[in-house]
Amino acid sequence: MRNLLKVIKIGGNIIDNPEASARFLNDFSRLEGPKILVHGGGKVATQVAASLQIETQMVEGRRITDKSMLDVVTMVYGGLVNKNLVAQLQALGTNAIGLTGADAGIIRSVKRPVGSVDYGYVGDIAEVNAERIGQLLASGLVPIIAPITYSAEGLLLNTNADTMASATAISLSQVFGTNLVYCFEKKGVLSDPDNVDSVINSLNTRSYEAYKSEGVINKGMIPKLDNAFTALRDGVEKVTICHAQDLLQALAGNAGTVIEME
Repeated sequence: MRNLLKVIKIGGNIIDNPEASARFLNDFSRLEGPKILVHGGGKVATQVAASLQIETQMVEGRRITDKSMLDVVTMVYGGLVNKNLVAQLQALGTNAIGLTGADAGIIRSVKRPVGSVDYGYVGDIAEVNAERIGQLLASGLVPIIAPITYSAEGLLLNTNADTMASATAISLSQVFGTNLVYCFEKKGVLSDPDNVDSVINSLNTRSYEAYKSEGVINKGMIPKLDNAFTALRDGVEKVTICHAQDLLQALAGNAGTVIEME
């Protein structure tokens, strides 16, 4: 029987809130069995960039990563944010190891080609090394993965954390029964953005397309859900989207939005 692996992704808005982050990390530390945490960046990179007089450029909510901004996000995501999470988890008794995709070559990407927008040093995932991540898990370590990957040419690349979580869960599903959970600042996928309690309890491919066509699901939720459905199609057993404070309830099936194929 395969061990159940939990791949948890935590959003930047939770990281930016010390109380919410502390509560989430306390719950994460209580999870038994193999687990991985993939984290976003939050607003710290923008604040650090501003202090260095580096302009932040966004297109449709996505960061343009030129060389100066790459230096900032590497320092902030791979350093400050990642190591603070690791230190807090160590204090909670979780033997965490902070990583970027470049460490031990666990996540390799290709630099995104220039299209209508030049995103700069942004990576699209090419390969997740499940064997090496599995070795870390087997040794009792808990990987805490920052949203930075590397290319075959030796470049560091800013990479979407939702996609990293999905790709990691898919790759590890070859070895483990895998449960992917996206934790953020809302209770799940909402049918009414103005009503925090309007959680859609379950969402399948058919209802997802209907909600999109009606404009109920839009903007940043679409790529998150696309990653969720990709994970299910490619071997992940269960995907849930929930509020960070509801992690334990969501894993028990009592909170959030459960993503289903049909």
